[in-house]
Amino acid sequence: MLETGKLDSDLLKRIVFDKITYRSDDVKVRPGIGEDCAVMDFGDYDCIMSTDPITAAVSDIGRLAIHITCNDIASNGVQPLGIMLAVMLPEGTTADDVEHIMSQAAETAATLKVEIIGGHTEVTPAVNQPVIVSTAIGKAAGGVSQSGNDMKAGDYVMMTKSAGLEGSGIIACDYADKLKSVLTEEELARTVGFLDMVSVVPEGIAAGKVGTHGMHDITEGGILGAVWEMCQIAGKGVQIWEDKIPMEPETRKICEYFNIDLLRLISSGSMVIIVPEDKKDEMEKAMAEAGVKSHIIGRIEEKEFGIKIDGTDIAPPSSDEIYRVVGKF
Repeated sequence: MLETGKLDSDLLKRIVFDKITYRSDDVKVRPGIGEDCAVMDFGDYDCIMSTDPITAAVSDIGRLAIHITCNDIASNGVQPLGIMLAVMLPEGTTADDVEHIMSQAAETAATLKVEIIGGHTEVTPAVNQPVIVSTAIGKAAGGVSQSGNDMKAGDYVMMTKSAGLEGSGIIACDYADKLKSVLTEEELARTVGFLDMVSVVPEGIAAGKVGTHGMHDITEGGILGAVWEMCQIAGKGVQIWEDKIPMEPETRKICEYFNIDLLRLISSGSMVIIVPEDKKDEMEKAMAEAGVKSHIIGRIEEKEFGIKIDGTDIAPPSSDEIYRVVGKF
């Protein structure tokens, strides 16, 4: 029986990617471990697309559905233009419930300047809580989108904002009563506010202008999962310094209370940026000008070094830590 969450990397490759045999000459970037987006050749332009579900959140599902795929487009250094939403709702859903979800989605899309261009909405017994699958689209001049294939030994690993923002924000929203003994009212409100920080579009666009050797928004599997997946793209190793990974005190408290690994907790709102050695200062300046906190947390190494944090091997990502909380309490 499979674990809750996205398929592990080996299984994904063997029973999903390896089954896809047809190849079009118009596709520049195909499915792969660590690849956030597909890229298609549209002549003078590239079309960048990504799709993702929101399944672990309830209270903020409309907002997160917009952010999660727009973040993927931004990880290619590209501004998202349009988004489509497939909304599946459980029996018993009311019109007010749908209005709440779509109001969130519409407000978030307007903030990001991305248009909701279509989708599908239905009530179905196939789900027991709302599920949204979103597909975002971006456009870039041919050949300019960012790629992790360019990673080189000596590149710096930059992380924006803090680890576990989305995961702790979701838990704070959906399990506020359980956290009253862990967080003060002020801390709980601040943690709920982390969900206002889950967009990485500003840093993605800013980093794309400087030029990177790849970006990856930190979703299921947390910071360690994101770093591991990035190393798969270019066949490189990495050394990560744990004491350099930024963490909010509220996120620490939540993870300690539920006995979950903060470094493996879903972290939309944070981006991994692979920074060429000679662009470190320029990238740090660009992040500061964009109003985004950034931290150098490691360095890319040759493959033989391995994928390590403080000298210990980083295991491939498995079921996200949030699933040890959602539906269990």
